[in-house]
Amino acid sequence: MHPVHDIQVPEDIARFVPTVIEIPRGSHLKYEVDKPTGILRLDRVLYSAVHYPANYGFIPRTHADDGDPLDILVLMQEPVEPLSIVRCRPLGGMRMVDKGIDDKIIGVCVDDPAYAHYSNIEQLPPHLMRELDRFFNDYKTLEGKGPDFQVGALYGVEEAHKVIREALAAYTRGDWKKDYDPPAGRNL
Repeated sequence: MHPVHDIQVPEDIARFVPTVIEIPRGSHLKYEVDKPTGILRLDRVLYSAVHYPANYGFIPRTHADDGDPLDILVLMQEPVEPLSIVRCRPLGGMRMVDKGIDDKIIGVCVDDPAYAHYSNIEQLPPHLMRELDRFFNDYKTLEGKGPDFQVGALYGVEEAHKVIREALAAYTRGDWKKDYDPPAGRNL
């Protein structure tokens, strides 16, 4: 089973989307699913004392403008083991500009009673949102990202649903194939 291609996304994305966790909350390690194999690989160790403020992963069967599956931060009480599937309700997102547009959907684990009651990003504690913003600004700055990098304003649940639908449509169109070099014998 390939975590990008073989996990179904339900029609009703407002209830939840499956999320494959790559990086547990609190980690200094940046893991990514290797596109050809589906195996987790270490991309890098963060350049600073900052750590991931939420579980971080992607929505399967999506293709974002940066050439990867759509990123999602999952707010919940506990760090989650990499390659676990978490049911996540999207609440909003933040748009970053790095090598083009790089959306980060923000959601909550629907199976965590401490977070399951949130239904939109405005309900989240303001300090938590400042932490997310600060995390991306700090770690990208310390990696030496140039002046073209910026963390944009937060957006709400309707825009998050639109971004997810667009990424699902891009995957369905086959846009991901231009960024994919399958190993011999694997027909996708």
